[in-house]
Amino acid sequence: MTGQSFALVLPFANKEMMNLYLAEFAKTIADDVHVVMVLDGAGWHGKAALNVPDNITLVSLPAYSPELNPVERLWLYLKETCLSLRVFADQAAIIDACCQAWNRATEDIERIISLCNYPWIKAVSS
Repeated sequence: MTGQSFALVLPFANKEMMNLYLAEFAKTIADDVHVVMVLDGAGWHGKAALNVPDNITLVSLPAYSPELNPVERLWLYLKETCLSLRVFADQAAIIDACCQAWNRATEDIERIISLCNYPWIKAVSS
């Protein structure tokens, strides 16, 4: 809704990395703000396995409902405009391309808002 973004480049997608992400993200949240984070059904998103900071509430989406997850549109945009139909020399090149794509996309706050601000977000955050 605000166009703000936060990302970490991490070596794995697992519960340890998700816990690190949550801890680091929580540090960026203003004292008077509470964040509701929408998660898909990935195995490392299970609430029981995570240490959720007090200023974050996790909401799990129903199975097979990517249309309810706003960030899915951002991932699609990044893939279509920056990452598809390319050959990368190695893992470092992939990481570099992903970081460049993310930084380029998040420099344009209006783009993030237009991609991710679903009508239901405004309704539930008003």
